[in-house]
Amino acid sequence: MPATVPTRPSGPAVQIERKDPLWTKIPVLAQVRMSVGVQRTMLISGLILTGIFVVSALFAPLIAPYGFSQLAGANGNFPTQDPPSSAHIWGTTVGGYDVFSRVVWGTQTAILVIIVAVILSIFAGVALGLVSGYLGGWLDRVLVVVADAVYAFPSLLVAIVMSIVISHGQSSLWGGIMAAAISITVVFIPQYFRVVRAEAIRLKAEPFVESAKVIGASSWRIMARHVFRNATRSIPLIFTLNASEAILTLAGLGFLGFGIEPTGAAEWGYDLNKALSDVTAGIWWTGVFPGLAIVLTVLGLTLVGESMNDLADARIRTRGKKKSAAKGPEGAAGAATPSTEGGAA
Repeated sequence: MPATVPTRPSGPAVQIERKDPLWTKIPVLAQVRMSVGVQRTMLISGLILTGIFVVSALFAPLIAPYGFSQLAGANGNFPTQDPPSSAHIWGTTVGGYDVFSRVVWGTQTAILVIIVAVILSIFAGVALGLVSGYLGGWLDRVLVVVADAVYAFPSLLVAIVMSIVISHGQSSLWGGIMAAAISITVVFIPQYFRVVRAEAIRLKAEPFVESAKVIGASSWRIMARHVFRNATRSIPLIFTLNASEAILTLAGLGFLGFGIEPTGAAEWGYDLNKALSDVTAGIWWTGVFPGLAIVLTVLGLTLVGESMNDLADARIRTRGKKKSAAKGPEGAAGAATPSTEGGAA
């Protein structure tokens, strides 16, 4: 008796679900994959500028040929206001400091201010936002009024006052950093407070929070285990935007004379202040390079923050993909039309 050969079903082929690689779920790389067109260009450009800033801060001792306060080398004292040369590729300042080394070491000062200021802002803003949004009542009303009042203060004015109170006229490294960081913290707390408070108000009505209440979980446990995790998803977006504001505030302090002395640390705003008298004499290198460092670093952080903010909105994120998908079938139909007409002729 002949053996029967099993036949395959004539239905549609079964599609095997393909999982994306794990590296595509990394936050920054995930945003790059989602972005299209101008959004991708902005995001990649911002990541490149920010990456240069971070690498310079991490490897400043290896990149900078001299120390931030070094005035002499193997051949003696550095010349003052020397134009760019092989010995000093970006020239020297009126005080005899190497401009390139000062700019590179200044990245460390800037990143320290960002870390201290943003960590303090996030810690205080998130904690107050969770308590205010979840508990509500009179405490919520008081915190909202205080946050609105603090938000009206200009950050640079607060920074000047804090620098006088904290450093007592001594512009040391940590005195200048803490003055800028605390002033930024005071102004940025309301931003984190508002975002977290709005999310906490929305999340406390969700079913999983109600279920936690039913089984007897305390309010502090619910806020720490359930609300906190879901209310802080947009914090990285605010962080990138606030980082650029922190650099501008630090540079403003240094430019106005409340910054860090050159013997304490390298700071771009201070170098710009000392370069004002050089402009009229045609000495451009002492002010151009610190100014470009501020502009490019702030531009990179702003591009990353704005791009991630746009990609967080599903309507903006999918706009470019819909346009490209709409152009595809039209292009295919347009390409097929001439051949069809020619065949009929």
